[in-house]
Amino acid sequence: MTPTLSKFVFVMLAIGWYLIRYEHARRSRREKIRRSDRGPRETALLLISLTGLGILPLVYVATGIPHFAAYDFHPIQAWLGLFAAIAALIIFHLTHRALGRNWSISLDVREHHQLVTDGIYQRVRHPMYSAFWLWAIAQALLLPNWVAGFSGLIGFGILFFGRVAREERMMLETFGDSYRVYMARTGRIFPSIF
Repeated sequence: MTPTLSKFVFVMLAIGWYLIRYEHARRSRREKIRRSDRGPRETALLLISLTGLGILPLVYVATGIPHFAAYDFHPIQAWLGLFAAIAALIIFHLTHRALGRNWSISLDVREHHQLVTDGIYQRVRHPMYSAFWLWAIAQALLLPNWVAGFSGLIGFGILFFGRVAREERMMLETFGDSYRVYMARTGRIFPSIF
């Protein structure tokens, strides 16, 4: 794999993400929101994640900036990035398909929200976060730049650690004991081994 092809794979990852999300975002807007945790904190977390997973790496792909943070390209590292990108898109697609109209970009509970516990959600409570962690890893492997490559891990990490506990609290308040039982048998972002 070449540096140009590696950058192309990253751009395809971003385009694939957009194409998967677009139709689901359009459909979910039709569903009324019963409860939301949107606000300045949520907006800031989303912007930080977008900057790390999208803006900084795409600026790098288009311009090579920041030049000072570049390091030597390694084809094997890029191939691993390709596999991580493919896995991220597959998981991302499966989560959107399983959630259907329950999905939203923010912490929302829809009017007829249902607890999804089958398909990809059977063993993992937050597979969409798993997909984003894979995206961030793919980005770090595909882009040989200390800033652009690793900004996804930092940007998404801030969103994840700033949000996941609030999301689980919202699910507990909405679904009660059903969610507690679900939490006991699943892993947060990796399948539960026991």
